[in-house]
Amino acid sequence: MIPNKALTSYVSAFVDELVNADVTDVVVSPGSRSTPIAMLMAEHPGIHVYLNIDERSAGFFALGIAKAKRKPVALVCTSGTAAANYYPAVVEAFQSRVPLIVITADRPHELRDVGAPQAINQLHLFGQYAKWFAELALPENTESMLRYIRTTAARAVGTSLTAPAGPVHLNFPLREPLVPSLSHPDLWAAGREEKRKQVKVHNGALVCPPAVLEEAVMKVKQYERGIIVCGDHEDAAFTDAVVKLAEKLNYPILADPLSQLRSGKHEKKHIVNAYDTFLRNESLLEDLKPEVVIRFGAMPVSKSLLLFLKKYEPEEMMVIDGGGGWREPTLIAADMIQCEETYFCRELGQLVGELSRTSTKWLDKWLFINEKTTELLQKSMEEDTLLEGKVVTELAGLLPDSSTLFVGNSMPIRDVDTFFSLNEKSIKIMANRGANGIDGVVSSALGVSVIERPTVLLIGDLSFYHDLNGLLAAKMNELNLTVILVNNDGGGIFSFLPQSKEEKHFEFLFGTPTGIEFDKAVQMYGGDFKSIKTWEEFRQAVTQSLTEKGLKVIEIKTNRGENVMVHREMWKSVSQEMNEWIKMVNGV
Repeated sequence: MIPNKALTSYVSAFVDELVNADVTDVVVSPGSRSTPIAMLMAEHPGIHVYLNIDERSAGFFALGIAKAKRKPVALVCTSGTAAANYYPAVVEAFQSRVPLIVITADRPHELRDVGAPQAINQLHLFGQYAKWFAELALPENTESMLRYIRTTAARAVGTSLTAPAGPVHLNFPLREPLVPSLSHPDLWAAGREEKRKQVKVHNGALVCPPAVLEEAVMKVKQYERGIIVCGDHEDAAFTDAVVKLAEKLNYPILADPLSQLRSGKHEKKHIVNAYDTFLRNESLLEDLKPEVVIRFGAMPVSKSLLLFLKKYEPEEMMVIDGGGGWREPTLIAADMIQCEETYFCRELGQLVGELSRTSTKWLDKWLFINEKTTELLQKSMEEDTLLEGKVVTELAGLLPDSSTLFVGNSMPIRDVDTFFSLNEKSIKIMANRGANGIDGVVSSALGVSVIERPTVLLIGDLSFYHDLNGLLAAKMNELNLTVILVNNDGGGIFSFLPQSKEEKHFEFLFGTPTGIEFDKAVQMYGGDFKSIKTWEEFRQAVTQSLTEKGLKVIEIKTNRGENVMVHREMWKSVSQEMNEWIKMVNGV
């Protein structure tokens, strides 16, 4: 007799079907109620289990793996507030379209709402941020129930990948005894049927009707003054397709750092990277007003681009979204086109054919201003002082080809937007820009480091503090990560905002200096810590860290007030050059 046969067969069938659906990674947090799920996942030869004790960190760690693999990753935790700690990561996964299979163990129905320990209402716990929620049936070892649980597993994976990708939540009520029988002779065969194939979900790409493409052709042929705006996008095929479309249309591409267009071996002669800086100058904007805008991906990081589009509203704006969502914060788009982006670029390029448009005056104007702005930005970073923007220019030179830079929110992503210029290195840039939070960034970067090697994290001190627990994953899973910690002792981004002028409460409420010395915390988690004083030390430390294993944290201490002054002086310098540039570009 097989002990606990119903539980073992039911849960093993579920786990096996996840593997059949190509889920090969699971992040488990320890707990009692989730015992059968965790043990059977650890037992399955097709699954790699990562242990992460803190559920909040575990959620973001799984998100990082899924973000890098572009495949679903499973999360497993026990009942109660353990599940609630997944909430921030689930929100980010939903907003940034990352597939996760969130599996929460639960008390059986008779132990709910009666004061049983570690029991909360887990039904629809994540609300609208779960693409699909299912309250699973209690384990049974019948043919129909084994078919049911396998079908549910396949459906969960397929739903998580269906555009727009995102998290699904499966709530697993389980009765004691909770220990499965690992000696079951046919552990993974439960519910498999030779004559009947298991469920497979086939996801297709969204394509738009020919009439929509024909209308887009008419618009781009009509308007010479057009721009292509590319936000967060990770499809490698899109890069070549959008570059070729820009060449056909003679339109500049305003490329967000997360578009993956600023770095790589592709053609870059149409790509503009310094727009966040020069679009701050009002005297230039009227001359750069587009007639038509074609937007791909999420809205870019740059606030100056957002304000420019809203103030100088184009005649036409097309937002192309292969996930069928509504990512349009400007509220001025005339056409929301639900179509796979690479397909749209290729089809539009073919239909446009060879345009008779011969003038490149509009394109040349954008490229000239971008070139001059980039030169000024690079010049402003030539000082030897420890400037936050220079961290980005230094990293761009130090990172090897095919490396990954994960960027924290607030100031780091904005500095990358400003100072990360075009290069040939194929440096992938990633960030959590779904909800733009500072939580879970360390864990997300560690998750990415499982797949992308080498991975470097650029992060501020408050965000680093917020996820210190996440560092344990590096030690427990033997991961390699270089962390560039920009420590300005507080919330640097607030110094750029209007509330910084209200000095009475600013430092207490927004500056939030902590005075934390991070060296002991990093050492506690088994990492190496260096606080550098010069750029030469920085270069040596980064170069060395990329050749060594384990967690390496390189701290750069900067001054928030000085950082604001440097940025404003830089913007002022660019502005002073604008009038001369305008005369030159208008004479082209």
